[in-house]
Amino acid sequence: MRLLKSTVHPDLHLCEQTSFERIATRAIVLKGDHILLLYTQRYDDYTLPGGGVDEQEDIIEGFKRELTEETGAHNIRNIKAFGLYEEFRPWYKDDFDIMNMKSYCFSCDIDNQLGETKFEDYEVKNGMKAVWLPIKDAIKHNEKTIAESDKKGMSVERELFLLKLIQKELIPCSEIIY
Repeated sequence: MRLLKSTVHPDLHLCEQTSFERIATRAIVLKGDHILLLYTQRYDDYTLPGGGVDEQEDIIEGFKRELTEETGAHNIRNIKAFGLYEEFRPWYKDDFDIMNMKSYCFSCDIDNQLGETKFEDYEVKNGMKAVWLPIKDAIKHNEKTIAESDKKGMSVERELFLLKLIQKELIPCSEIIY
């Protein structure tokens, strides 16, 4: 899978610290210029559906599970690799200093009707919900969050990069309405 970007948090010194790898997936689901995203009230940002792949779980199985849990998606099909976004982030728990997060991004199609979500407790507490919106609106919103929010999560910069790349590569210019 092509490497989209590799980022290192500015506070990290990779050669001096211990790290572990976390494998995650991110779903790109488009309908014209609209994209299926998760809005998180706590951070006031939009993110691609997805999350960690369980140990012993195939990456595509993890992709389908995360997309279904977070959006209620049905009949996930036409899965295509888009690219890998790699991050080296601080880790504030015992045993490790750094998390090497590898987010494997895939595009896919789903049925129009979304079902019930199965959010984890922290996702519910953070006010997470699945939404469809024009990709240009999500980009503009995340840019504003980065510029103005003091509570933004670290993921918003990844998501903004991915949204802009998705818009550039997967949405024909004729479908973007300004």
